[in-house]
Amino acid sequence: MIQLKTDFLNELGRHLGKHPDKEQILAEYDSHITEMLDEFNGNQGDVAELSSEMYTRLGTPEEIADSWREELSTTPMKTQWVFIMANLIFFAGGTILTLVHNLFDFPFIDMIWKSLTSIPAVIILLYLFFWALLGYEIGKGFSHKGRRLMKKTFILSILPNIILMNLTLFKLIPHDWFQPLLSPIFIFICILFTALLYPICWIGYRWGKKASI
Repeated sequence: MIQLKTDFLNELGRHLGKHPDKEQILAEYDSHITEMLDEFNGNQGDVAELSSEMYTRLGTPEEIADSWREELSTTPMKTQWVFIMANLIFFAGGTILTLVHNLFDFPFIDMIWKSLTSIPAVIILLYLFFWALLGYEIGKGFSHKGRRLMKKTFILSILPNIILMNLTLFKLIPHDWFQPLLSPIFIFICILFTALLYPICWIGYRWGKKASI
């Protein structure tokens, strides 16, 4: 069993070549394979079954090395700005829709507004999915090195939402603009789910980190 792990890691190291994170990658796969060996503790003699299970779960060393080389082209800064800009687009879209709905009389805009305000639960779920996806993609793309990036991206992305929430709570933005959506219950739900965004993002990160192995 130990020889099987050694052979796998040696082959993975050979395919990784001069990858800058080679040692960390090998250490991570070493840990993961050790966990698999522990699972097979009672089947010491079935090397073929363990080998098949290892390649099924992890892929071949060549496939693993290829995936890590592809991730080199995805920089932390690029990933960070993709999510910050995506959130800004949602934010700007909502702001423009609110302003146009309240300041002008366009039947088509009114229809969109009424449709969206009739499905607040769906909007909240989609928004939760966005934050889970943020964590997942960073975890999958940067694994153990992505935690600080995930925190920084989360803080920068959520700033507009926090500002809007405070402007609304302190009535610097008229509550009438958000009717019929802005009920006390909806405000409470928004605050509750905003508090849950970081845990959801973190769970997504952990899931992505696990998927990267």
